[in-house]
Amino acid sequence: MIRGACALLYALSASAAWAQSYPTHPVKVVVPYAVGGSADVYGRFLAAKLSESMGHPFVIENRPGGGAVIGTDAVAKSAPDGYTLLVMSNTHTVNETLIPKKPYDLMRDLAPVTGINSQDLLLVAAPGVKANNLREFIALAKQAPGKLNYASSGPGTPYHMAGELFKHLAGVDIVHVPHKGSDQARTAVLGGQVDMMFDAISTIVSHVHAGKLKGLATTGKSRSPVTPNIPTVGEAGVPGYEATIWLGLMAPAATPRPVLERLSAEVNKVINSPDVKENWGKQGAAPLGMSPEEFGKFVREDIAKWAKLVKETGMKVD
Repeated sequence: MIRGACALLYALSASAAWAQSYPTHPVKVVVPYAVGGSADVYGRFLAAKLSESMGHPFVIENRPGGGAVIGTDAVAKSAPDGYTLLVMSNTHTVNETLIPKKPYDLMRDLAPVTGINSQDLLLVAAPGVKANNLREFIALAKQAPGKLNYASSGPGTPYHMAGELFKHLAGVDIVHVPHKGSDQARTAVLGGQVDMMFDAISTIVSHVHAGKLKGLATTGKSRSPVTPNIPTVGEAGVPGYEATIWLGLMAPAATPRPVLERLSAEVNKVINSPDVKENWGKQGAAPLGMSPEEFGKFVREDIAKWAKLVKETGMKVD
């Protein structure tokens, strides 16, 4: 008994010591989305900061495809040594219900590290859409069911789910037009090929300020400080509506606990620094730092939230 306890203490001590020396060579950070989206932008920012604070390069690798499944599966099958990480979002929590036959299970095959940030989305309409506020847009959609459409960066993404939640709660029939990335979806709305979309406020708001798109509503519980004159979806006629995009960091399951804790502490140090909080606040993003346990609880609750919508609407991925 005593010998076994001593062996366990030794193993834990050795693991903790190893974690303190981690990393000793470059760390790959997989972003399972196309270049230019919110996950890519913030993932690169975080990788650069971790490279500085931890003394070895954190290198971004974009592996888009399959609604984030391809890149995520690659991480899930990687060695659990802390040298392959995943930037994930609420696309992953949606996929747990929307794509049940994935080659991995999120909470079984990956280990939560911490949250990165969250931000409201902004519902924007193309200039040619004959509605200048959300109530007018809803009225227009109800007058012609199935005539209006909305763009997203693909099935199961936060932009898609924000649209489906809007349809469900507003009682409108608007056609989903998926794209291969948020840049392509944004371009389609800017060009008037698609009527509207939900997009991360940090990436779309400049087009609203420039008059290239109509900002109809934001998706949080309260108005965004970035767009104080634009009402929330709830204020503008759809009570109870709330949708955000959030990002987090995960690692392969069985990654040593001390490594997860070290990564979580380093990320939290970065995102809670005064300059980062101020800069992100101007973009409409808020730090989402958590311990591995807290983030795991957060992810499980988000899985349950979107599972409810998927089941209520009968959503399917073609």
